[in-house]
Amino acid sequence: MTRLASYITGFALSVVLTVLPLVLLWMHEAGGHTYPSHTMMYAAFVVFAVLQMGVQLYFFLHMGEEARPRFNLMALSFALIVVAIVVGGTLWIMDNLSRGQHEQLPFIEGVITPATSND
Repeated sequence: MTRLASYITGFALSVVLTVLPLVLLWMHEAGGHTYPSHTMMYAAFVVFAVLQMGVQLYFFLHMGEEARPRFNLMALSFALIVVAIVVGGTLWIMDNLSRGQHEQLPFIEGVITPATSND
């Protein structure tokens, strides 16, 4: 496969893998958030994202054609670890902030009252 054919194939696959989740989201909105379910949406978005990453690596970065594949595998592994730490940390922080927002203030007859005498 020539470089130009590789780029055209990669571009076409990238467009398809970008449009399909959008169509899935439109179906979800039109279906009143019932079909496809939220769990199916999350799983589909993760699958499409991983496929999109594979297409980008293979067709545009030519990962299968390098002279030192071990070095590229180590670099890719490090990048995936960094992404996992950033995404995991972000989700952890957002979950903690969300839990903190749901704490109830002590109300008595519509007036906020202090929990202790020092408040």
